[in-house]
Amino acid sequence: MLIGVVKEIKDHERRVALVPEGVDTLVQHGHTVHIESGAGLGAGYADSEYEAAGAHMTSTAGAWDTDLVLKVKEPQATEFCYLKKNFLFTYLHLAGVPVELTRALLGAGTTAGIWAGLGVAVP
Repeated sequence: MLIGVVKEIKDHERRVALVPEGVDTLVQHGHTVHIESGAGLGAGYADSEYEAAGAHMTSTAGAWDTDLVLKVKEPQATEFCYLKKNFLFTYLHLAGVPVELTRALLGAGTTAGIWAGLGVAVP
């Protein structure tokens, strides 16, 4: 499976969805991991650490253009253009985000974990 890790762009968010040790584990199990350049810097992980673990450094678009996207926070409006028919593993609390995110996920056909937003009506 091709797995992508994107850099978090939400204000004050410095976490990263996958640490280098996780990359190593995934690669050892036959997966390919693409990490957006700089994705781990806010959490203290350099690109070189990800490369040493077997990841391929890539652009924003390259990290999103994967079978599975790993992300800490919900996609921001500037990321909606990257949504497509793939899997998005992130913390989604759709009751607390603009309805445009829900529409973008549905419109792109993205399969995503939706925890608290199941009762949200989308006009």
